[in-house]
Amino acid sequence: MKTYYRPTGLVFGADVARMVRDGDALPLAGLAHVGFTHVDVITRHKGVVERDMQRISGVDDSAALDRLSAARPAFAGIDLSAPCIMGIVNVTPDSFSDGGKLTSDAAAISHGEQLASEGAAILDVGGESTRPGSDTVPDEEELARVIPVIAALSQAHLVSVDTRKPAVMEQALAAGARIINDVSALGHDPRSAIVARQAACPVVLMHAQGEPKTMQLQPRYDDVLLDVFDGLEDRVAQAEAAGIPRRLLCVDPGIGFGKTFRQNLVLLSGFAIFHGLGLPVMMGLSRKGFVGALTGEKTAGNRVYGSVGGALQSAMAGAHVLRVHDVRATREALAVFTAALHPDSADI
Repeated sequence: MKTYYRPTGLVFGADVARMVRDGDALPLAGLAHVGFTHVDVITRHKGVVERDMQRISGVDDSAALDRLSAARPAFAGIDLSAPCIMGIVNVTPDSFSDGGKLTSDAAAISHGEQLASEGAAILDVGGESTRPGSDTVPDEEELARVIPVIAALSQAHLVSVDTRKPAVMEQALAAGARIINDVSALGHDPRSAIVARQAACPVVLMHAQGEPKTMQLQPRYDDVLLDVFDGLEDRVAQAEAAGIPRRLLCVDPGIGFGKTFRQNLVLLSGFAIFHGLGLPVMMGLSRKGFVGALTGEKTAGNRVYGSVGGALQSAMAGAHVLRVHDVRATREALAVFTAALHPDSADI
């Protein structure tokens, strides 16, 4: 039998500090704006899943509560007491949303600078589309796309490289990238873990079921929320076994990577369960297909409003990093959201 703990009974704003002080709530993953009063204690045994909602005072696993509530260490120097934004710089001809828009190094660099000016704390540069149905790109081609962009942007900004390939990771880090963001959670090539260990850099481990080419054909889970949790837990353990310190890891449930639209919604709804891993958590749902299915917007580039809605939902559930295309829209929405939680601290 395995037990999972999903924080619930979420409280926000000024109520958090008061309720934590009074012992009625705990902070959620070290975030200043959200706390929790209850835990959904979930057990799974031989395919049977049972749930028992308990007040935090009734949960007898103090280590589990510590994992859910403890402050996360800074990630690549970024304080995680509030959500930060990772801006997407796709240097690809075929990404699902903006493929082919950044057709030159200069255009990609300019776009990255624009995202940084709009409030992106991290610029995520990728040269291989991992959209459903995509084919892999040769290392040389991926390197030619991303290295000049990373070299330029990293002079003034914090840059992550979005890649599954150890050769690309290695050269991107040498060019100035400081974070590895791997959709395969270092599982695509065993050499990736060696590169990450030697670089001693932060790593985002994302969950994906299957390869991009075929991952959306027939995604199957016994319980998508618990199975994705287990998958990430396993990848974290393998990263640690490879010599990568836990303090350098961040996890991402991988919305859209081997999940149906409904499974994506289940993950978004139950997102707080991933705090049970005791690590920073990233959410990347920007402009994805399930957003379009919900809003009726068929053009990925026009899914701004639905994407911002998903980002705010994620922030309410304790996301530490929001990976988005539309940085300004997300930042402005977060600004109003957080100001409403703490009116006395708003600079107006």
